[in-house]
Amino acid sequence: MNRHIIVIGGGHAGCEAALAAARIGQKVTLFALNLDSLAMMPCNPCIGGSAKGHLVREIDALGGQMGKAIDATFIQSRMLNASKGPAVYSLRAQADKKQYMSYMKQVLESEPNISLKEAEVIDIIEENNGITGVITESGSTKKADAVIICTGTYLNARCLYGETINHNGPNGQRASKGLSIALNKLGFTMQRFKTGTPARVHRRSVDFDQMAIQPGDPKLVPFSFESDPGLLAREQIPCHLTYTNLTTHELIRGSLHRSSMYSGLIDATGTRYCPSIEDKIVRFADKDRHPVFIEPEGLDTEEMYVQGMSSALPYEVQEEVYRSIPGLNRCEIMRPAYAIEYDCIDPTMLNLKLEAKHIKGLYFAGQINGSSGYEEAAAQGLIAGVNAAGAHLEITRAEGYIGVLIDDLVTKGTNEPYRMMTSRAEYRLLLRQDNADLRLTEKGYKAGLITEERYTMFQEKQEAIEKEIKRLTKITLSPDTVNEVLSQKCSSQVTTGIKIKDLIKRPELSYWDVINLTPNTDRLPIKFIQEAVEEQVNIQIKYAGYISMQLAQAEVFAKMEYKSLPYEIDYNQITGLRLEARQKLTKLRPQNLGQASRITGVSPADLSILLVYLKTCKST
Repeated sequence: MNRHIIVIGGGHAGCEAALAAARIGQKVTLFALNLDSLAMMPCNPCIGGSAKGHLVREIDALGGQMGKAIDATFIQSRMLNASKGPAVYSLRAQADKKQYMSYMKQVLESEPNISLKEAEVIDIIEENNGITGVITESGSTKKADAVIICTGTYLNARCLYGETINHNGPNGQRASKGLSIALNKLGFTMQRFKTGTPARVHRRSVDFDQMAIQPGDPKLVPFSFESDPGLLAREQIPCHLTYTNLTTHELIRGSLHRSSMYSGLIDATGTRYCPSIEDKIVRFADKDRHPVFIEPEGLDTEEMYVQGMSSALPYEVQEEVYRSIPGLNRCEIMRPAYAIEYDCIDPTMLNLKLEAKHIKGLYFAGQINGSSGYEEAAAQGLIAGVNAAGAHLEITRAEGYIGVLIDDLVTKGTNEPYRMMTSRAEYRLLLRQDNADLRLTEKGYKAGLITEERYTMFQEKQEAIEKEIKRLTKITLSPDTVNEVLSQKCSSQVTTGIKIKDLIKRPELSYWDVINLTPNTDRLPIKFIQEAVEEQVNIQIKYAGYISMQLAQAEVFAKMEYKSLPYEIDYNQITGLRLEARQKLTKLRPQNLGQASRITGVSPADLSILLVYLKTCKST
């Protein structure tokens, strides 16, 4: 079925939404306030990080673009948490800000099913609880079968530092002013959230000798499963680390009354997990220092991003505060730090497809849903784009971080900007970044986002993993064969034969330590895929016991998730449900029993009553 999809907003959510819908075969019009700002990074020019790296790899596994974009434009790449277990490994890459934007713009322009339009959408046309089109600021009407709203932090935005208030979006871009009124009229509950960004300083004014160098990793790991690490080799630009001190903290405390966030100018809710430097000083008063990272914004600019120093202090105070930090004593501020507040909706008004429950064909993705971060936005954009295009794509909590993100937003809602973290995922040993393709590429293929060539390559990898694990399960090594290697690795020697999989499970050993002791096996022709196969074999054997336990838990979870709750249920008529449960269930309209179980105020007893009700309905 041919559909026309309108995407409002050209940030990371809008780009992924437009590409997903277009690649499925639908016609897409993407409206942006400024086409030169597509995929802009108004805050830190980096992709990935703790849990966020998982999201990017899942986006790539499903057929999205973000992973390929950062692989093409990174200037430094590091694997975080490498000293811990694979469940929390997280890839993070510093991007060349302008190159990233240019790359994404070119991808969008090259997609034949996408039309790019520079205009502000100010109204949504709705008829009979369904979407029919939009109206732009010029008064023109554009018809649509579905609309995806991805306005980011631009909706009714204003930027503040000290007593200065600018009614615009990030980086001095114009704000979107008409759409908030339209959404209010359509019955959406609006919220006011806040985020912020630090100052940018000139490279020549930074004394790097007073800072610790933070180099990139010598061995590169790409974000995209299609990227060959060997083809990504390039000179990496170092970042640097310094710290605030007691002088910095005293300067901030003495000027708190002049910060927009403490003077009463801002009453929007800020993000808990990315606080301003003012919040850090107030909330963590016992700390005598906080880390500050100096990160380049690109190869062709002298601007440096001062991570950890987001602020809404007056310009002259910012200058004094920054110059109290070792290495920044003579820094030249090119752009001041500022706080930005903006409108977003209550995400519990959406279903798991990110479609409004009360208006068919109206989808939302990104920071308008109360989330924060480029990666969270892109993940939502892809899901909204596929579903708006008429295909079906839902990820459960047991299948991906994307599922955790969306389920948290639409089931629990959020009273502050939501950030993805590994601790939010119950099954994080299953949801590793290394196996995102094994978990999700099949879904991406069925949705129409994965090419036949890529799917065939994926199947070969999957078969190779299964074949190698099966082969190793049958091999037993004699003491004469294995003891020399065990001695070299300071591992206890054996007196009888031992299965090779039991050796791999030892903490001090790995697949690569013992594989040469076995007969040769077939290798895939593509080297980096073969290396990925070996990584999977090592992880799946080494953590087999833990993985089995989480798989069992996930099976129990799945039974709950697949018990659908019809939208039209009258919870007030179900005998035995507590009043709070009736109210919450009526308001949130969960799609299944699992989602209902995660609603605050719905008890195990309420779930039992719902289960009995479903069985009764099924038998009648």
